[in-house]
Amino acid sequence: MIWTIIIGGIAGWLAGKIMRGDGFGIIVDIIVGVIGGWLGGWLFGKLGLHMGNGLIGSLIVALIGSIILIWLVRLIKR
Repeated sequence: MIWTIIIGGIAGWLAGKIMRGDGFGIIVDIIVGVIGGWLGGWLFGKLGLHMGNGLIGSLIVALIGSIILIWLVRLIKR
């Protein structure tokens, strides 16, 4: 559970920076990262992709999911 929060926080923060934003604050970054990790894991599973079970693989999947989540939120927000 602690690793999920740490990876989610890092992924959410990185996704905010990549998407040219200032982030949403530490709590929302963690939430975006955790939800993004779930979204990325689901999406990678549907595509038949596997990044491994390690820290780096989890971070990459969570980061990609977080970027997609931020993109969707901004798309809906318009």
